[in-house]
Amino acid sequence: MALRPEVRGVEVDAQTRCIHYHSMLDIIAIKMACCNVYYACKDCHELLAGHVIEVWPSSERDAPAVLCGACGHEMTIREYMQSGHLCPRCGAGFNPGCRNHYHFYFASEDTLTSTGGS
Repeated sequence: MALRPEVRGVEVDAQTRCIHYHSMLDIIAIKMACCNVYYACKDCHELLAGHVIEVWPSSERDAPAVLCGACGHEMTIREYMQSGHLCPRCGAGFNPGCRNHYHFYFASEDTLTSTGGS
């Protein structure tokens, strides 16, 4: 079995929750386009990375850049965005509110942003 990628952050638990986002559903980590490193969240990246976040361009939707903290499955950005807030491998639930943060990580073309309801 492959080793899980390292997930950086502040007080990161075994399922990638951090001090900023720690509900039962906050179990994804994002590989940052700027440094190719998984972080528990944008706030952890801001505190620890020493550089600003760069969003993944919409042309990179097939890049493996989202990690399920429950099973360690690496999803492509497209797979994650189309997952229905469930891991396609293990069925663990993801926080549906994360879609309101897509614009911090992924270019906004064809994504939901933080404007306009859920």
